[in-house]
Amino acid sequence: MSDRNETPHMVSQKLGIKSCNGSWEAATENLTMDQVKEIAETQKDRLTGSNLYARCREVMGTCVSMRVSVEGMRPKEALSAMSEGRFNEHFS
Repeated sequence: MSDRNETPHMVSQKLGIKSCNGSWEAATENLTMDQVKEIAETQKDRLTGSNLYARCREVMGTCVSMRVSVEGMRPKEALSAMSEGRFNEHFS
């Protein structure tokens, strides 16, 4: 288990689980954008993003390796949707 202040631990804590599945086929974990924002705010001193939007993208990048979906999408799809402005209401 990672250090309690690391982003993967924060993701696991939000999900209420100890560890995530090893494959996308078995993955059932899902974060909402509000949960991603909460993690990004909590980790703001540890993440390199200059604003909330950039820090959320970092958290979503962590979700890629952890096999955790964001808003029902795989993280890379959610990152693309974010770039297209789909989640702008969370950052206005």
